[in-house]
Amino acid sequence: MRKLIAFLVLLLVLVAILDRVAVAGVQREIATQATAKYDLESPPEVTIEGIPFLTQAVAGRYEEVKVAAGAMTVSGVALSSVDFTLYGVTAPLADLVLRPQQVDMRAERVVGSVVVPLKTLSRRAPRGIKVGVAGDALNVSGEITVLGQKVPVKAALKVEIVEGGLKLVPEKVTLGGGIPVPDPERFINFRIPIGKLPYDVKLTDIKVTPEGLRISGEASDVPLRG
Repeated sequence: MRKLIAFLVLLLVLVAILDRVAVAGVQREIATQATAKYDLESPPEVTIEGIPFLTQAVAGRYEEVKVAAGAMTVSGVALSSVDFTLYGVTAPLADLVLRPQQVDMRAERVVGSVVVPLKTLSRRAPRGIKVGVAGDALNVSGEITVLGQKVPVKAALKVEIVEGGLKLVPEKVTLGGGIPVPDPERFINFRIPIGKLPYDVKLTDIKVTPEGLRISGEASDVPLRG
């Protein structure tokens, strides 16, 4: 009986060790493929959710995988807090161990979010205009030139998702000296190009945060290598 108990304890220890070794290997492979496919400056931090991991590995399916890519530059636009969650990732364990360069890794669905920081927004705004946050809205302040005169201006910004990125236009404009501006969009309108994001995530929602604009998106049936 003692030998049986000792054997079972040893077996449990070995299974636990194998579980952790296996999850580390799969996380490393997902990070390697993402780094190569999307030309990331450094490998992202990958975390496979769920314990025990081996039950997922044996099935060749991982229900939830978190990928934190950190800051990156896309189409010349500096982004921060780039995070993705991969759902329903399929990758047979045998292929991952024996043929990692050939395995067809795929996610059923990907949900992601990136932050366009205030510094990036201000750099893209017209000269003399600075972007800030007031509560749950963006605003701008600075100077614009009206009829050859520089005039102080403040305005709330409306943000829209358009093809190729974001469009920011003014509303509730306030001018110093009471000078009327019939078409303020002509002076302050600007765009933030958002190129192809990792995992082919398409933008679907925008939220103003103290750090800037948090943009969320989704994609489906996403290949994780190639």
